[in-house]
Amino acid sequence: MSGRFPYPAYPNGWFRVAYASELAPGEVRALHRFGRELVLFRDEAGDAHLLDAHCPHLGAHLGHGGRVEGTGLRCPFHAWLWDGDGRCVDIPYAKKIPPKARIHAWTLMERNGLLLVHHDAEGRAPEWEIPELPEIGSEEWSPFEVRHWEVRSRWLDMNENAVDQAHFKYVHGTHEIPDTDAEIDGHVLRCRSRMKMGSGRHGGIDTTDYGPAFQVVRVHGGAEALMMNTATPIDEEHTDVSFAYSIRSNGDPAATRKLGAALIRDLEHQMEQDIQIWEHKRYWERPALCDGDGALGLYRRWMRQFFGDPEAHAREESP
Repeated sequence: MSGRFPYPAYPNGWFRVAYASELAPGEVRALHRFGRELVLFRDEAGDAHLLDAHCPHLGAHLGHGGRVEGTGLRCPFHAWLWDGDGRCVDIPYAKKIPPKARIHAWTLMERNGLLLVHHDAEGRAPEWEIPELPEIGSEEWSPFEVRHWEVRSRWLDMNENAVDQAHFKYVHGTHEIPDTDAEIDGHVLRCRSRMKMGSGRHGGIDTTDYGPAFQVVRVHGGAEALMMNTATPIDEEHTDVSFAYSIRSNGDPAATRKLGAALIRDLEHQMEQDIQIWEHKRYWERPALCDGDGALGLYRRWMRQFFGDPEAHAREESP
């Protein structure tokens, strides 16, 4: 584990590996996530697959020169063909396929315009799924605008912002410290913050976390906005963070676009303010909290469920 954080870098749950629109049929992408080399591809039938990257034959990286063929991925080195379940289904110059010809295949789900992978340090099957968001595809909501950041921190530390009510005033300049409450429902954390949004208007932010890396934020007051926030560990120190923004139409398309653009600029500015702090802060296991710090303790109790067996995580993170 990194000296900055006393908990594992790779929690258990669902994580974005790509937006679905970023991967066309026949396309292959090399990825580095969870401290591992991976290959993502969409077969000719339109199904997406994620495998460990290196061919068990002689070690070629399937994401560099590998090509989609039917429902499989052909190795660029000796043309072994791998299906989406990690099985070798063809060796063009051999009569028999070796029993050890297997690659680890990851559980992948396509939902809400995302390709989501399930990670579990102990190799367990998923016990819950990410829900479908009703706003997606609705004519009342604008298409998502997507932003990406690579942040030198861990998402479960960054994500404390949702329950850190005081930081809204002292980092982001809200008129007051919002009235914030939070509740736990198994793998789901719900947080409600109410505050003045500017020009005397009152509004709020409803945040729902489904596991450690899929967060839905609904902003009320003035414009109504939806944020779909996802984060995937790259390695022990870096996280691939993406926010997708959508605005609810007010009946005037031009006015909606203008209001939405201003809101997105403000939210992006807030993200940049947060990144400056996240990348240089330290995580204290026993922070010196005060009576105005709200639900930070509740949040930390909720996040522990995603670490599973510490020994399994230690084995996974070892070189």
